[in-house]
Amino acid sequence: MLPFTVNFKVSARTLTGALNAHNKAAVDWGWQGLIAYGCHSLVVVIDSSTAQTLQVLEKHKADVVKVKWARENYHHNLGSPYSLRLASADVSGKIIVWDVAAGVAQCEIQEHAKPIQDVQWLWSQDASRDLLLAIHPPNYIVLWNADTGTKLWKKSYADNILSFSFDPFDPSHLTLLTSEGIVFISDFSPSKPPSGPGKKAYISSPHSSPAHSKLAAATGAKKALNKVRVLITQEKPSAEFITLNDCLQLAHLPSKRNHMLLLYPREILILDLEVNQTVGVIAIERTGVPFLQVIPCFQRDGLFCLHENGCITLRVRRSYNSVFTTSNEELDPDPVQELTYDLRSQCDAIRVTKTVRPFSMVCCPVNENKAALVVSDGRVMIWELRSAVCHRSSRNSSSAVSPLYSPVSFCGIPGGALQKRLPDLSLDNMIGQSAIAGEEHPQGSLLQEVHLKFLLTGLLSGLPAPHFTVRMCPPLTTKNIRMYQPLLAVGTSSGSVLVYHLASGLLHKELSVHSCEVKGIEWTSLTGFLSFATSTPNNVGLVRNELQLVHLPTGRSIAFRGERGNDESPIEMIKVSHLKQYLAVVFKDKPLELWDVRTCTILREMSKNFPGITALEWSPSHNLKSLRKKQLATREAMARQTVVSDAELSIAESSVISLLQEAESKAELSQNISAREHFVFTDGDGQVYHFTVEGTSVRDSARIPPDGSMGSITCIAWKGDMLVLGDTDGNLNFWDLKGRVSRGIPTHRSWVRKIRFAPGKGNQKLIAMYSDGAEVWDTKEVQMVSSLRSGRNVTFRILDVDWCTSDKVILASDDGCIRVLEMSMKSACFRMDEQELTEPVWCPYLLVPRASLALKAFLLHQPWDGQYSLDISHVDYPENEEIKNLLQEQLNSLSNDVKSLLLDPEFTLLQRCLLVSRLYGDESELHFWTVAAHYLHSLSPSARVPAGKEAAPQDRVHDPLDICYDILCENAYFQKFQLERVNLQEVKRTTYDHTRKCTDQLLLLGQTDRAVQLLLETSADNQHYYCDSLKACLVTTVTSSGPSQSTIKLVATNMIANGKLAEGVQLLCLIDKAADACRYLQTYGEWSRAAWLAKVRLSSEECADVLRRWVDHLCSPQVNQKSKALLVLLSLGCFSSVAEMLHSMRYFDRAALFVEACLTYGALDVCEDTERLTSAVYADYARSLKSLGFRQGAVLFASKAGAAGRDMLGELQSPRQEPAEE
Repeated sequence: MLPFTVNFKVSARTLTGALNAHNKAAVDWGWQGLIAYGCHSLVVVIDSSTAQTLQVLEKHKADVVKVKWARENYHHNLGSPYSLRLASADVSGKIIVWDVAAGVAQCEIQEHAKPIQDVQWLWSQDASRDLLLAIHPPNYIVLWNADTGTKLWKKSYADNILSFSFDPFDPSHLTLLTSEGIVFISDFSPSKPPSGPGKKAYISSPHSSPAHSKLAAATGAKKALNKVRVLITQEKPSAEFITLNDCLQLAHLPSKRNHMLLLYPREILILDLEVNQTVGVIAIERTGVPFLQVIPCFQRDGLFCLHENGCITLRVRRSYNSVFTTSNEELDPDPVQELTYDLRSQCDAIRVTKTVRPFSMVCCPVNENKAALVVSDGRVMIWELRSAVCHRSSRNSSSAVSPLYSPVSFCGIPGGALQKRLPDLSLDNMIGQSAIAGEEHPQGSLLQEVHLKFLLTGLLSGLPAPHFTVRMCPPLTTKNIRMYQPLLAVGTSSGSVLVYHLASGLLHKELSVHSCEVKGIEWTSLTGFLSFATSTPNNVGLVRNELQLVHLPTGRSIAFRGERGNDESPIEMIKVSHLKQYLAVVFKDKPLELWDVRTCTILREMSKNFPGITALEWSPSHNLKSLRKKQLATREAMARQTVVSDAELSIAESSVISLLQEAESKAELSQNISAREHFVFTDGDGQVYHFTVEGTSVRDSARIPPDGSMGSITCIAWKGDMLVLGDTDGNLNFWDLKGRVSRGIPTHRSWVRKIRFAPGKGNQKLIAMYSDGAEVWDTKEVQMVSSLRSGRNVTFRILDVDWCTSDKVILASDDGCIRVLEMSMKSACFRMDEQELTEPVWCPYLLVPRASLALKAFLLHQPWDGQYSLDISHVDYPENEEIKNLLQEQLNSLSNDVKSLLLDPEFTLLQRCLLVSRLYGDESELHFWTVAAHYLHSLSPSARVPAGKEAAPQDRVHDPLDICYDILCENAYFQKFQLERVNLQEVKRTTYDHTRKCTDQLLLLGQTDRAVQLLLETSADNQHYYCDSLKACLVTTVTSSGPSQSTIKLVATNMIANGKLAEGVQLLCLIDKAADACRYLQTYGEWSRAAWLAKVRLSSEECADVLRRWVDHLCSPQVNQKSKALLVLLSLGCFSSVAEMLHSMRYFDRAALFVEACLTYGALDVCEDTERLTSAVYADYARSLKSLGFRQGAVLFASKAGAAGRDMLGELQSPRQEPAEE
């Protein structure tokens, strides 16, 4: 016999439905790979790759307005493991920080009772990884320690704060969007509140900004772009200026420093904050669909935009290949006028109605190749970007959009033509960088032109809007155990019936059965149910009744009452008998009908004078057993008769037997033994009637006079010897039929809407539903087990109840959710690792810390024993079997593409580190390995050239580090970027102020001729006219003669001493003393400005000097930005310093991998110090692997550590030999 497994383990869970208007912005996609969103007062966590609900967090008493996953920008080890932390904030001002995997609240924070406007975790996590900044209305920002719930500081501002954005390049810069304008804060620090009111900026309206004289004759389209909003920083604008009320969103661009984006319904403005000037506009045509939200990308200069019709578009900045002139020659007639973002891909829109509209969008922060859209009806749609190579010939040559090319490198390293690639891994592996002006794309065979398209890869739909009715399928018994599935039928107001599988929480079937609201459902078997719906009454109070019998496997539904149902009194309830033989249909003003369920025929329609029914219930007792006994007896008689020889049979007997056999075969064919069943009902006066039904006969057998203590009976429940009645006044009456005693209990809870016994033999629990909640009673003891009251302990109202299993109840509530709860009816979040999922989910964060770190080591140090394998059972990892199985499940859930990369012997160690940091969503590792891979590959002496590629150096030029890494880029590339930027600023300037800022930038960049042109533009009536003219003369006459140099240097130092730092630095740059200028900037604390100047003006040796001083500053205890310092050292090629620093910071895993990569590339000098460092790093890493219980990894690194690892090797190998000796 084949073994069979039945999954009927139903855990407590919540099925969620449509969202509330407050939940509009409450959604976040974490580095951990999970999406969280608010649904009324719940927080739902779903997996982004399989679209399964993993957790529903319930503790908020009010609607959730914001959710934010903690950042993973720190080094993970046993002390600070991979964990799922989430902050959620609600309308009542409460913030809860969750441990999502365990489903418990770690801490609760409350400052005021007003809705939280915005909340974010600090991204720089060197000092602490628990800091959370929140806006408490109207105008406070508060910094919290989210681990302990303590308030670190609080600061108020003059205007109401709407939202804020951190500068992704500088943790001390924060920008607030207020009701009046924008406030720039440049001294944000976790240790103390910002001083002063911040720098305010207002945005002027399009019609009042003066168009620049040069562009007055531009075409119509350009004119529209010139009438752009401008940031004004000095004074508050006059009445004609627009306030920021229609600004939907403010965000820094993570792809390039000092750029910010402002979103308006019909345009996106890109501002350059160095000159406070709009440098780009993305406007929507008159017929286009307005914007709702925009998410700027980090890996490429692109924007994900959400439109009001639910369409998500991806726009990528256009590449310009027009070469800029850097000397005095005539400029290109039409240089870069604009930062243009071209539409590259868009997904399908949704059908927007009054109740269905897009709420918000989130984007995967790790790979930036997926976006999720949350819709108001509870749907979550996950769209994934896919790239397709298109052939040059097929390309439309006339299209204005420049082509997108695939990148040269894959996973950080330029790959050969033959190397396995997975282009859809992330956005930066799909498309190459937008070329910077002056850089031609290399015409190589490696660069293929690509097109992007969105694919819907996940869809999660919620419950429809209430009102619902719910009914659980018949309970599990020993007879139906093989085919049992815990199915719940949910009748909706639209007339459809949804069937949910409660073991997984997924929708099993959606059946469109009725044309109006479903009023009740009764199951007739495990695979079929009856449901009824009534249309709205006409002026005489008559309706159309629909009663359908649905066969679940096929979805076929038939009208159970045939042609009946038009213009009659509405059906009040339907009740199927205990053996599923008979059906009682109760109408409002029409006598009862009794039907045979098996044949769909009517047995009896009661006479006109039949009493009106207020409640009805079938009895659990019947005579099926005695009937079966009779049947067995006839069979035995037949068997005895057939043994006797035919000759002895008289003709009469044989005819009787043939009749019996005929009857028997018929009965077996249809199983149609009609057993006798009973039902009771009450009339309006409270009199109880008892009827019996057998076959086609219906008999009235007894009447019990009304109980004086009870009001009008509303419902009856009957199980075993217990009959319970509920009435309109909230009384419950318990009748013990065996002991012939009755007890009335007043619950004082108003109308008893429904009572129902729990399934299971001898289980006498009962749930009662009232207008204001529900109670569970134990009818044996006649006492209440648990109670739930709307408004007191929960915010929702209960619409319907049922039992799910013998110890779990189902509550349908008006917040659109259906909850499966323990009998105590306490809302409980479950542990995520206990949940049965239909599809495996890759989420190492769910493992215990030891296991997730061991899994990481297993993936990183492939091959084991010389073979690449994703089977962890062969590895010496002496944890218990359960943990090993969990690890194997995680490995199995990886996609086939990722598996093939991990098993590819050509896949280098650096690429593996990058891929694993993506898989783990480890922000700090991703940045570290991206920069490390780039510089190890481009700076090391023996960068191995893959086969088929000789001209490696030339490729390196064309594959610089992305500009999103800013100061870490190669100097030449950085200079080109800054020149392009200043060109753009020059073209877009509108006021004298902007022109002056451009002049300053040009002088620092050494573009003296263009600076002079700008200085000479100053009009004679300007107060700076004289000053600017003299400056122009100075710039043109600066010669390298000794006396003039020393004079200028003296003036510059005096200026700096007297607080004019910027002017002094400018003068020093004029006489090529930029190195001194950098030193002064550093002395006065302008560290990042000094680094910028060093990158654009100094030789590489001098620049490295400046940056090394910066590294020392970053490592100092008061600054404590060691992770930034590491990246700067990498960009300088100081690989041994990086290894030492990693080791001193106790980042043993990263240090060991880095040293290994350096040795592969020959990037470390061979000397004693290097060897000492290498063996120390390996020995410490072996120790940390040993503490994870990962013995094979520990042995591997202890053996590499030489002398330092000998003792440990002995320790690790000795326990193994003992069993062998025995």
